Amino acid sequence: MLDMLFGFWRKKDKKKPVDPLAAFDQLIEDLERQGAEVRKSAATLLALKGELSRSLERYTRQREDIVQRCVVADARGDVKGAQVLRRDQEQAQALIRSTRESLDRAEVDARLLLEAASEVGARAAELRIERHSASARLTAGSLVTGAMREQVERIEKVLAVDAARDEVERAHALAEIYREERGEGEPSK
Repeated sequence: MLDMLFGFWRKKDKKKPVDPLAAFDQLIEDLERQGAEVRKSAATLLALKGELSRSLERYTRQREDIVQRCVVADARGDVKGAQVLRRDQEQAQALIRSTRESLDRAEVDARLLLEAASEVGARAAELRIERHSASARLTAGSLVTGAMREQVERIEKVLAVDAARDEVERAHALAEIYREERGEGEPSK
């Protein structure tokens, strides 16, 4: 509690100025990582889509086989066999319906993830370009700052020489005033 009340008297740690390009680098790295994760997820969904497509073909073939066997059972007058085959046909139809739904959802989700990966990649590319531009501007700014610093140093030297000249002139003028007061008027020869 006392720390909260009197904490403002403590000196705060001075943080080093953050490199402006480091912020770009961090964001670009995060976007690239995010893009990789999105692409990985999209690849997983595309693999699932392939597996579901194969399953759908297999279930469709099974259903067709069951339908043909049901026709044969009906032709033979096998009522119990036909009932079992109709139940199998319904189960195969349910599998086909469920697989189609899963396949449709996987297609939509994979498409969305691929679009998201594309957007993330485009954003990372834009940031790389912006970072390159910022780097060039910072380099140019430091060159200008360095040139200005040299110019300021030269001006300070010129001002120091002018001040020295003024001081010498004041010293001569003061000496001249003292000579006049002493009556010497002109410097001794």
